[in-house]
Amino acid sequence: MSVSMRAAAIDAFGLPEVLTVRSMRRPDPQEDEVLVRVMAAGVQRTDAAIRSGWTPPGATIQFPQILGNEFAGVIEKVGAGITGFASGDAVLGFRVLDCYAEYVAVPASQIVPKPGGMPWEEAGALSASGQTAHTAIEALGIGEGDTVLVHGAAGGVGTIFTQLAVWAGARVVGTAGAANQDYVRALGADPVVYGDGQLDRIRALAPAVDVAFDAAGHDNLRDAIHLVEDRRRVATIVDMQLAGELRCRVIRSQRSAERLATLAALTGAARLRVHVRRIYALDEVADAHREVETGHGRGKVVLSIGDAR
Repeated sequence: MSVSMRAAAIDAFGLPEVLTVRSMRRPDPQEDEVLVRVMAAGVQRTDAAIRSGWTPPGATIQFPQILGNEFAGVIEKVGAGITGFASGDAVLGFRVLDCYAEYVAVPASQIVPKPGGMPWEEAGALSASGQTAHTAIEALGIGEGDTVLVHGAAGGVGTIFTQLAVWAGARVVGTAGAANQDYVRALGADPVVYGDGQLDRIRALAPAVDVAFDAAGHDNLRDAIHLVEDRRRVATIVDMQLAGELRCRVIRSQRSAERLATLAALTGAARLRVHVRRIYALDEVADAHREVETGHGRGKVVLSIGDAR
């Protein structure tokens, strides 16, 4: 007999209201999978793009489709071939789809232990933005002595990227809204108000820039190419078409348990901060999508799904 669970899914592409909570069949883990009782799931602009009609490379959308690509929770059951994890273990992890649910079945290669003192909401929000930021740090070769410009420094990816760049020994200049200047400064960066005239404001702080990373879009690459000599060190995760036009780089997250474990260890050692700006209940998932689609705000939006019983 099948067991049901509550999940947020879509039956067609569209606006946030197509995403609704309903009863669905609880998955059974395959031999190489674990079944996780989800405590929290991060909400991404990527999720909103899928809801609107975009299909991630290699993925298949099957209606009704549960959304969500990162989570934290407690292992409920392990597949027959699993070693190293057991029922009751607290973990965080990633999956392209299916994480906005009370339970998710996921390969054991896509989870890592949750740091003991890390709140569930922060753990559920680490994987997607964290791994994208970490991928960018590696791809752009950021290290000691670099001066790095980050567009969208207060956002989910920008918050993690800024901290990782500072930790790597770089000087960071970060653009953000007027209300987020102190927040960016607290991350270790020199803040700049974005918008008209930002190129002059950036130059006033950093006449020479080695690397530019765009996590915001809004044609920021057009300013970046006037600041960075080597376009191999100018990259975006948002404005892919403009990157092609300007011969800049596009960064796509290279997710792995090893990368996620590195990030989890940094949070556990208090070297990396995950900022959760708002927590929504699962039934408020459409409102959560509306918020992330504004493109404004500090850090991450998270769904609180389970309870640590």
